[in-house]
Amino acid sequence: MAETQVQEEFDWDQADNKGFGEEYSEEEKAHMAEMYNDTLTQINEKEVVSGTVVGVNDRDVILNIGFKSDGLVSISEFRDLDDLKVGDEVEVYIEEQEDKRGQLILSRKKAKIVRAWEKIQHALDFDEVIEGTVKRRTKGGLICDIYGVEAFLPGSQIDVKPIRDFDVFVGKKMEVKVVKINYANDNVVVSHKVLIEKDLEEQKARILNNLEKGQVLEGIIKNMTNFGVFIDLGGVDGLLHITDISWGRINHPEEVLNLDEKVNVVVLDFDDEKKRISLGMKQLTPHPWDSLAEEIQVGSKVHGKIVNVADYGAFLEIMPGVEGLIHVSEMSWSQHLRNPQDFINIGDELDAVVLTLDREERKMSLGIKQLTEDPWTKADVLTKYAIGTTHSGIVRNLTNFGLFLELEEGIDGLVHVSDLSWTKKIKHPSEFVKVGDNLEVKVLELDVDNRRLALGHKQLEENPWDTFADLFPVGSVHKGTITTKMDKGALVELQYGIEGFAGSKHLVKEDGSEPEVGEAIDFRVVDFSKDDKRIVLSHTATYREVEVKKAASKPTRSASTSNSNNEAERSTLGDLEALSNLKEQMKQDEKSNK
Repeated sequence: MAETQVQEEFDWDQADNKGFGEEYSEEEKAHMAEMYNDTLTQINEKEVVSGTVVGVNDRDVILNIGFKSDGLVSISEFRDLDDLKVGDEVEVYIEEQEDKRGQLILSRKKAKIVRAWEKIQHALDFDEVIEGTVKRRTKGGLICDIYGVEAFLPGSQIDVKPIRDFDVFVGKKMEVKVVKINYANDNVVVSHKVLIEKDLEEQKARILNNLEKGQVLEGIIKNMTNFGVFIDLGGVDGLLHITDISWGRINHPEEVLNLDEKVNVVVLDFDDEKKRISLGMKQLTPHPWDSLAEEIQVGSKVHGKIVNVADYGAFLEIMPGVEGLIHVSEMSWSQHLRNPQDFINIGDELDAVVLTLDREERKMSLGIKQLTEDPWTKADVLTKYAIGTTHSGIVRNLTNFGLFLELEEGIDGLVHVSDLSWTKKIKHPSEFVKVGDNLEVKVLELDVDNRRLALGHKQLEENPWDTFADLFPVGSVHKGTITTKMDKGALVELQYGIEGFAGSKHLVKEDGSEPEVGEAIDFRVVDFSKDDKRIVLSHTATYREVEVKKAASKPTRSASTSNSNNEAERSTLGDLEALSNLKEQMKQDEKSNK
């Protein structure tokens, strides 16, 4: 009944004819609108604001930022918040106040980026230390996550020491400082090294102030070279030279040390400004010479390994840090010195005899030839190398005056250049033999006390100059070839390899010209000396003498020709007979030598 009465009292017609709110004046409407606007938050696009979660569904999160409408943010932007619920406060970025559908567009992802850049800029401005996570390695360094922004950490800014493996930092947290921001490329550069350097400066100052010679310090090997090792002493670098690493000889520090290894070293020296610090490691242990066995004396036999070979000898290490020099002259009984590498090489293990020993100076000389008998002291040396005996040896060395021939290990002999050939004038032994050749010789002199042997090669044959006196008598004419020309004349090669000399005035041809090297012409023997082994020749005498005879006797042309032919025939027949006799004599000598 009451409900029916209320409905009857409402004038529906009047309500239909009167618009909603028309009972308010314009002034009242404006006042009410102003009151409503005051309840809304003033917002601007492209800024970060705080919002309250008012709803969550499968697709979006509904946020109230105090605007006339709520905003939607994709739920995918909240994956890092597992327990998101209504009432939570979150920061969002206003992209648009109203899109085409009148919807407020918000982004939490962009809000996080804006806030991250603000924090990064603040860290740069106020030199703050921030923490990041290394995501991955890249060319030249590492990529770190700083508040969701990728920052570049150069390899040179990771640590004060060189980094050889960047991968060990991936996935780890690291404190850094921002050193550079480039907003145009959204690029941030950070450094971890600056944090270490600050601590090291303080540590470095403490070390340098207390640095003294003989002080033992702990350090880490940061770099290795072929000449030594650089050791980080805690902000201060020192050099451990290769010779101060071990008492024994090493070729490279990596043989006994490793990078990043922690070692103890002693301060050997430093400059006044303490910029160069010399370190030692072997000095922390006693010198090996101090523990050298007393049994080792001069004449003792020792065993060791060759650690170095020089031009003058080799060093034998009998224990780490204790070496002896084997001079090249103590490697073989041979008086002719050779290259030490002809005998031994680095790494060879061998025995030696102690020749000299100075424990105070820590020096030792050794010999290996003393392990065998001196060949010059053998009982049969006088008979084996008696004068007149023939032998074969190896050419070991050439000099201007002759060559040294090794007949056996320790027995050398000298072949003078004048004892190489009867017929050829040899200026240097290299014209006749070369090093390494085998050469047959005869013993000319033997001096056991002075260890000397005089040898000859030409003495294996009879002196042909006895025969040459018959082959090349004064006045005889022979065909010769110019081999060498000089200021005073020329050398001429005759038959059987014998060499003669013709002065410049005796080289002039009938037409006034001179023969060239290699040219073969007639020569007359004008002087012959068997003792001096000398033949003097003249080409000019071959035609001038004929002219004189013509002028004196005026023979007919036919007679002159006949006489010349007879003379040439006699000379040819005489040469052939003498040559035959020479060959026969040489054959007989060979048989008798056999």
